[in-house]
Amino acid sequence: MSDILQHLPEFFRNHPLLCGAFVALLIAVVGTEVARLFRGFKEVTPAGLTQLINRENALVIDLSPPADYEKGHVPGAKNVAMAQFDPEHKDLVPVRELPVAITCRSGVTAEQAAKRLVKAGFQRVYVLGGGNAAWTQADLPLAKGRG
Repeated sequence: MSDILQHLPEFFRNHPLLCGAFVALLIAVVGTEVARLFRGFKEVTPAGLTQLINRENALVIDLSPPADYEKGHVPGAKNVAMAQFDPEHKDLVPVRELPVAITCRSGVTAEQAAKRLVKAGFQRVYVLGGGNAAWTQADLPLAKGRG
């Protein structure tokens, strides 16, 4: 081990671009993980969402376009268009203390909505990582129609 440490300064001198790229990647990874810790919401897997629904009666909001929602969605999810999504809506105020899970097709729109919920004072906000596509890949049942 000490032999490796002795050759490390020589490696840095001979490969400055490689070392610089490594440091940049390391900073990017650490920065991303720190940002994830402070964003105010958690990402859950399909299994984690199932537990939230079954154990804590989580409210699930699906931000998919209505046509996609009707083709298949997490059972019990309520469909809301992102343009109409309002964390201050009178129906959401009573569930401020309950877990609220947001999902969409891919998970990107859900993260934007989750940030808005956190900003509005919701304490337990979750996003389905990978969106409805991850739910389907996990072979979990889909509800169809407006329901």
